Amino acid sequence: MSEYVEIERRFFVDGRNARPWRDCEHRSEIAQYYLDSSLFKNVGNDLGYGDIFELVQMNDDERALFEATEDWTSRIRFTQDSTTLTLKGKRTHASATELEWGISRGRGQEIVNSKRHPSITKTRYHWKGQDGMVWEVDEFEGGLAGLILAEIEMPDIDYGVVLPEWLGVELTGLHQWSNSTLALTGIA
Repeated sequence: MSEYVEIERRFFVDGRNARPWRDCEHRSEIAQYYLDSSLFKNVGNDLGYGDIFELVQMNDDERALFEATEDWTSRIRFTQDSTTLTLKGKRTHASATELEWGISRGRGQEIVNSKRHPSITKTRYHWKGQDGMVWEVDEFEGGLAGLILAEIEMPDIDYGVVLPEWLGVELTGLHQWSNSTLALTGIA
């Protein structure tokens, strides 16, 4: 079930000087809302949230992971192109179990409009490094304006990544710098 594991490294970025990541092929405006994970329930392979039934149809592997994992961090992400529901298990240094599905924008709005949810907004730049790996560089907005974080997803924990010179201190495994924690601080 390795397809359901996310392996990433995260870093602070000093944005006071040149911002080469802005010279990229793709960028996204993102709004993420963090949900009450205790409201997710499944009936067979149907996953629901609160009073919303059949939010997504899970395959058998996804259902097994959902039922076996406790303490999910759950979010809905809106970009200009998509709406995504994500459940992440507890992170162990650089890796975490992750389940992700595309959902309709209307269904996503129905959930986030049902009550107040912690949230963040940011612009994400997809910047290709010297080694061909794609970095996701997030420039936060709102109460987190000025904060810039970069992350890279890797195929395995020991994968050799060429680190750009503009990276700062590594944050991998520091939960207090996760997007969900930043949203919960009330700063965003």
